[in-house]
Amino acid sequence: MSVVALPGIEREAVTRWLAERGVPAPVEFSLVSGGRSNLTYRVTGADGEVRALRRPPTGGVLSTAHDMSREWRFISALHGTDVPVPTPLAYCEDTEVTGATFYVMDFVDGTVLADRDSTAGFSLDARARAGTATVECMSALHNLDPDAVGLGDVARRDGYLQRQLRRWQKQVHASGAPDLALLDEVHDALAANVPEQTTGIVHGDFRPGNLSYGADGEVLAVFDWELATLGEPLADLGWLIATWEEPGDDYAPVTPGPTAEPGFPSRDDLIARYAELTGRDLSDLPFYVAFQRWRSCCITAGVRARYEAGHMGDDGYDVGERADAEQRQAELAWRAVKDLRLR
Repeated sequence: MSVVALPGIEREAVTRWLAERGVPAPVEFSLVSGGRSNLTYRVTGADGEVRALRRPPTGGVLSTAHDMSREWRFISALHGTDVPVPTPLAYCEDTEVTGATFYVMDFVDGTVLADRDSTAGFSLDARARAGTATVECMSALHNLDPDAVGLGDVARRDGYLQRQLRRWQKQVHASGAPDLALLDEVHDALAANVPEQTTGIVHGDFRPGNLSYGADGEVLAVFDWELATLGEPLADLGWLIATWEEPGDDYAPVTPGPTAEPGFPSRDDLIARYAELTGRDLSDLPFYVAFQRWRSCCITAGVRARYEAGHMGDDGYDVGERADAEQRQAELAWRAVKDLRLR
């Protein structure tokens, strides 16, 4: 029987590496669709146990992006805390095995609420619980002391927003994405009006599409820690609010999600629950929502450039559709900045 080649997986070498760590051969690999940055594979050993393997894209990797050691460090540090993450199994720093560093973790068999269709099996009560559980899980993350979980030295503690603005501005220009004039204008307005910041653990892409849920709506695991760092936790809340679509919205969320379906709590509900659990001052939250609309444009422009260059495999990504959505988000980011009356 012929075996279909998978981008980013040297089957024999990875199978040997896994066998040395207790995963019996033969091993079956399949690409998990839905990831737009790092690649995720379902790994099934001869024992029937399922694991997940994460590695960077096969090409088009930008400086500071797709750091597998960062993901590994965060899930290793957070395992056993009130923030649910998959059990980390093994990390490979030898790029000779399959062309890049990678790690293996338990495969969490829940439902990722990536779009409206994903809610089909959820009752209205489960949807309500999923929304509330999402912001409760975020609050648990932001209430952690980075030093107490061994992450105090993972990044600088000051200047998070300034670093983020520089990073995404640099990376979107390095990606080869066209038509960046509007994004540059938004960047300059945000950079001139950065508010006072605190320091905590920031996930960087905290939304239902990166969480796994049980049928009752409880959060089983938080995935995709490649953007995690130390910084202002309100950046995470701003991202969640920017992704949280409500029925009747006249603008699109920064990324597709399930939350316009009946049963999910409102954005105001999320904000109130977060304030209750963290005690944080949320007066600057509109700035962080505007910042995240801008950042989403930088991310999607880079992702689109990698797909157009053939570095991400064929998992149904529609380049033309995403280009249109990217332009709409750029316009929304500019509108959000103007609403803040930034100079």
